[in-house]
Amino acid sequence: MTAIHKKFYYRLRQALATTVFLKPQPKPMIYLGSGSRIQLSQAIARFGFKKILVVTDKPLRDLGVLDTTLHALHKAGVETAVFDGVLPDPTEQVVDAGITCYRQERCDSVLAFGGGSSIDAAKVIALGAANDCNSADCIGIGQCKLPAAPFFAVPTTAGTGSEATFIAVISNNETHAKGAVIDASLIPKAAALDPEVMRGLPPHITAATGMDALTHAIESYIGRWETDETNYYGLAACRLVFDNLEEAWSNGENLEAREAMALASHYGGLAITNALVGYVHAISHNLGAKYGVPHGLGNAIVLPHVLELMVDDATEKLAEIAVYCGMGDRSDGSGALARTLIDRVWALNEVIGIPRTTDVIQAGDVETLTDAALTEGGNYPSPRFISRDECRGILRAISA
Repeated sequence: MTAIHKKFYYRLRQALATTVFLKPQPKPMIYLGSGSRIQLSQAIARFGFKKILVVTDKPLRDLGVLDTTLHALHKAGVETAVFDGVLPDPTEQVVDAGITCYRQERCDSVLAFGGGSSIDAAKVIALGAANDCNSADCIGIGQCKLPAAPFFAVPTTAGTGSEATFIAVISNNETHAKGAVIDASLIPKAAALDPEVMRGLPPHITAATGMDALTHAIESYIGRWETDETNYYGLAACRLVFDNLEEAWSNGENLEAREAMALASHYGGLAITNALVGYVHAISHNLGAKYGVPHGLGNAIVLPHVLELMVDDATEKLAEIAVYCGMGDRSDGSGALARTLIDRVWALNEVIGIPRTTDVIQAGDVETLTDAALTEGGNYPSPRFISRDECRGILRAISA
């Protein structure tokens, strides 16, 4: 980890108690169900916006998934400009191109249409455009003086919950190191959770993003910053995932299951907005930064390993999740219930095709990855700190 990133994480640690993380945050207005993207388009017009920058990726645009939304916006009297240059793990260069497009097209608002990468890119485009700055200037906690331009979202995957959070992650152009942009104004004004835009998701993406939502739900619930509100969202997300992910994975045309997973993703995002995440994310983030492992897949692979480490420190919490999700009752005992939940996570991964290992981890990188994961993980309110040997053990266990 570079001195710059160490400084950033140190500042993050010092600021956590007094920044946006521990303060109540506004929540986006949510339109839910089939056709909700059309309702959102009509709402954008009613809000009085005249020209919106739609931020997406080229495959979605080429597939025509965006067409209905563009038509609805035009019908409502809102002009559109489309920026389709988003790539997985968007870089500062990509985001800066989007900011330039916003300015040149004289837009007054931003709509993200896509997965977590498109939503993160759109967030920073909205913030950079409002402050007349580049994306790198936005990295950190509350770095910009002005709030982001009015921002809306239509997520096309069910996992990140990015439409509910005030955090966006972008990568450095050369090093690919990830930087967090943290600003309360990144929470969208409104979002549409429309299962129709998710029906064409390939099973492996449905699986990985669904386990991402489960990771958010569990890590927020067992962490030390949980509140009654985050616990409510975390438990609801857990049950929705366990009840619907396998069906959404095996039958992508099931809009009821798709809608349930979209809601699980959103609840997970609401939960981590204040309760944050834990070591699953600390390890997965660094696998993504080093090797490009998709975030949801990384979380899915790492999650059961971290739960195995935390079972004695979060027994009661894990047991509560198990009971809420119908895996047993209190008479079974907390230890047995916690064990049942962890076994269920292992089994769900197996059923939906999540691999137990990845072949990208190089033996010579384990120590560096361990350093980075422990540094990041130390900023999160996990049930306990994990040791260097434990972190190293997880990385070796998931290495093919």
